[in-house]
Amino acid sequence: MDTKILLENGTNELEVLEFTVDGNSYGINVAKIKEIINYQEVTPVPNAHPSIEGIFMPRDTMITAIDLRNCLQRGSSQPGGLFIITNFNKLDIAFHVDAVVGIHRVSWTEIIKPGATVSTTEASISTGIIKFEEKLIIVLDFEKIVTDINPETGLKVTEIDDLGPRHRSDVPILIAEDSALLRKMIVDSLKKAGYVNVIATENGKEAYDIIADCKEKGVMEEHVKCIITDIEMPLMDGHRLTKLVKEDSETRNIPIVIFSSLINDEMRRKGEQLGADAQLTKPEIGKLVTTVDALISKYQSGEGNGNSPEAVA
Repeated sequence: MDTKILLENGTNELEVLEFTVDGNSYGINVAKIKEIINYQEVTPVPNAHPSIEGIFMPRDTMITAIDLRNCLQRGSSQPGGLFIITNFNKLDIAFHVDAVVGIHRVSWTEIIKPGATVSTTEASISTGIIKFEEKLIIVLDFEKIVTDINPETGLKVTEIDDLGPRHRSDVPILIAEDSALLRKMIVDSLKKAGYVNVIATENGKEAYDIIADCKEKGVMEEHVKCIITDIEMPLMDGHRLTKLVKEDSETRNIPIVIFSSLINDEMRRKGEQLGADAQLTKPEIGKLVTTVDALISKYQSGEGNGNSPEAVA
C-alpha cells in the first residue's frame, strides 16, 4: 500500500491510515509510517515489557515489534496479520495489527478529543477520534505508547541540568502542544532554564488566536517573541500555524521552533518551505533550550527571520 500521499504544505490536513485490532478501527498519521509488511516471526526478548513481542531484522535492521492488542488490553496477538513499521523520535518501531483498511485524508478540524465514547484504556493513549462513514476511528498516540513501555525514549529533562546555571529571562514564549504531559514538561523545562514568561496552549488554533489578539491590540512585542509548536494537533496543526505566522508581514520575523516527533527528511523539507526557523525531534529538550537561546538573541539583535541553514537544526 502506498503510504506516501503528498499533501500541500500548511493546509491543516493529514493522511490517516485506518487499521484494525480485535475488530475495532484505529488510525495512525501516515507521516509516521515507513512501510507495511506481512507479519514476520520475531525473537523474544528476555525480561521485556509485556507489550514487546520481540525483535526482527528486515533488511539487516533490528526493529522492536510491539503488540498493539496487548497495549489496548485486549489479550495478546497471535502470529499473522501485519507490521506497521514506523519512524518517529528517531526510532524505527513495528506495531503488530490485524489488518489495514485504507487511507483517509482529513482536516485536523475533524479530529475530536477522546471522550466517553472510548474506553479508559483507549482514551489514555489516543490523540483524537474521527467519525467516518458511521464508525469511529480512534487515532492512537504512538509516542505515548512507546514512552509508557520505555520511558527513556521520552523527553530527557535531565538535559536541562547539564546546561548549568542560567539567567532569568522574561522573554515571552508561546507554546502549542496538545499533550498535557508534554506541554507541562516543556513549560517546566523552559522555566528551569530561566524562561519564566511562558504561555502554553493546546493546539495551533489556540496559539494563533493569541497571536491575532496581540496583533489587533498592537502588543505583539510584549506577549510573543518566540513560538514553539508541535506538528500533530487537533483543530490546527503546527505546519498551518507556521504558514499563517510566516506569511504575515506583522509576524513573520517571530522565530518559530517546530518541536515534534515527526522530524524526518520529508517533514523537515516541509518545515523549511513554510519558514520554520528550527526543527527539533522531541527528546532533544536540552537542544530546544539552546536553540531558543540563539533564535531569541538573533531576533532581539534585529537580524530578522533567522531562517538560515545554520538556524534550521
